[in-house]
Amino acid sequence: MSNLNEMAKLARQAARSLAIIETERKDQALMRLADLLVDETEPILSANAEDVRLAQQAGLATALIDRLRLSEAGVMALAADVRNVAQLSDPVGSVFDRDMLPNGLKVHKQRVPIGVLAVIYESRPNVTVDVSCLALKSGNAVILRGGKETLNTNRALFKIIQQALRDSATPMGAVQFVDSQDRADVLALIQLDQEVDMLIPRGGAGLHRFCREHSRIPVMTGGIGICHLFVDRSADQAAALAIIHNAKTQRPSVCNALDTVLVDRAIADDFIPALIGHLRQAGVVIRLDPAAMACIQEGDYAPGEVSLADPKDFDTEWLSLVLGVRVVGGVAEAIDHIQAHSTGHSDGILTRDAHNTNLFTQQVDSAAVYVNASTRFTDGGQLGLGAEVAVSTQRLHARGPMALEALTTYKWVIIGDNHIRE
Repeated sequence: MSNLNEMAKLARQAARSLAIIETERKDQALMRLADLLVDETEPILSANAEDVRLAQQAGLATALIDRLRLSEAGVMALAADVRNVAQLSDPVGSVFDRDMLPNGLKVHKQRVPIGVLAVIYESRPNVTVDVSCLALKSGNAVILRGGKETLNTNRALFKIIQQALRDSATPMGAVQFVDSQDRADVLALIQLDQEVDMLIPRGGAGLHRFCREHSRIPVMTGGIGICHLFVDRSADQAAALAIIHNAKTQRPSVCNALDTVLVDRAIADDFIPALIGHLRQAGVVIRLDPAAMACIQEGDYAPGEVSLADPKDFDTEWLSLVLGVRVVGGVAEAIDHIQAHSTGHSDGILTRDAHNTNLFTQQVDSAAVYVNASTRFTDGGQLGLGAEVAVSTQRLHARGPMALEALTTYKWVIIGDNHIRE
């Protein structure tokens, strides 16, 4: 088992230094990391190829292997994301909510880092870089524990991160990696409440459940998406087909990919056959509820292309080229379905009706609510945040893509002139 207690103490020491370190030093470390990612692309891809080979040999799901795989373009994109984070404003120390009280006290809030983060994640080696750069920029230390399926890639990336810290004279405890696949380490890590301030699990429902049940550290969960788009009777149907195609097929193995389309009954007879015809060329398998099935002609589709949905299909995050389709009576029934089946990640309406837009955006309480856009934009980089540590579906502290500001809290600063309380 790794010496997690020592790692946590080292992280706490680093966090104290990072909280007051100048922005220029943090940005220097990030720019050095970006350069090293480019320079060391070959060994990163070599390590990743070995992880992919082992994952295929072990029979891992296609969606997991897709998340695991890195390409040269992917590494270049990682480097670009790191540079983008370096160019963002530093939230630490920013002042807001200034006020002067009637008694003359001056008060304001000032942003400070959360402290020490622990991030447990599966597959996706880009998380190693994204979390490290966001933690560093926001003045937090972080302990990373990746999955066994990406161990070689993470080792290569962590070596580069260490070099960037060393070259910029940044505390080495700022980013640490649990280089062990002992499952006991996970339980030990999530109980280090004396040193770790926030736990972020990134993985499947099982990992989230385990962390919620066993952690002594506050847990920030999210990243599991059963995402919906409702096609209103007023929608531009050609645009709706293009948006649904993007949301489902652009990268089906990620949490903001589309899982269910809800279609207004008033347009279902025409729209559903058009939707199937549009998506079948991309290899999408369609699961239809009985009302949607009644909108198509039997025998028009190859075996397995279209089938009757099982009720549990509408509670499934597909992470693949499978799409559920259900007919609803209108916006109110669509909202009811989303409230019953959504995980609160990303849900949207395709419409030209202002009343239905307002009703939908007011009543659908997801972390990201869309109007006439693909759900694939629920991403830190896409929303101008540089990167993200996770997509939170909770209501406390932060929701949606968690980037720099979401990794800070604040303190009150009260300035008096020899004030005493009567």
